[in-house]
Amino acid sequence: MLKLVGFDGDDTLWHSEGYYREASAQFGAIIGRYVDVGDAHVQAGMLATERRNLKLFGYGAKGMTLSMVETAIAITDGRISAADIHRLIEVGKGVLQHPVELLPGVREAVATVAEQHAVVLITKGDLFHQEKKVAQSGMADLFRRIEIVSEKDAGTYRRVLAEFALEPAQFAMVGNSLRSDIEPVVRLGGWGVHMPYHVTWEHEMENGLGEADAPHMLTIDAPVAIPSAIAQLALRAAR
Repeated sequence: MLKLVGFDGDDTLWHSEGYYREASAQFGAIIGRYVDVGDAHVQAGMLATERRNLKLFGYGAKGMTLSMVETAIAITDGRISAADIHRLIEVGKGVLQHPVELLPGVREAVATVAEQHAVVLITKGDLFHQEKKVAQSGMADLFRRIEIVSEKDAGTYRRVLAEFALEPAQFAMVGNSLRSDIEPVVRLGGWGVHMPYHVTWEHEMENGLGEADAPHMLTIDAPVAIPSAIAQLALRAAR
């Protein structure tokens, strides 16, 4: 029996990646004064630096900002001016200050699911930034528990389930990332509702899911479909 449903935050409940894409474009405009931003090595360098820094800075706008500064200094051979480094910091601050805009119909969808199941929010990123987004979303009252974590992997989901004294088969996760929201849960024996966002960070697109995992997950295209997807998975879990 399905007893607990988890929801991701960024790009599942509210818009997020678009602000990071805008920041990336601003980064390109700034360093374009020094190097050819059309060069694939420049883009690859930024992504490689972000990935390398994840274990140091974690996910979120602050880590992205530090990675932008590090990349800019490296690819310009130290020629970037202090003024332009300051501009990069302002770009990062802009991401931290962006408004919280819910996906259409998502509050209603979560509220409907909450009528039948306990619901929790499991989101990763910078603690202060995520706390601010949760507060501004106006959705905190819907969740039995709010978990802001540094990584969403099997260990994280095991801990959450243990605190609720539940088995993986009693849990379903709703999110836009196959890597972070769906694969770890399905691998544990849980259920996943994948709701792709129109843009996704390359790092989150990497996953090892295959045809054998299909019975434990559903893919939908909008929040309005979340309640029916959870109902379908609840039927599968009850068999």
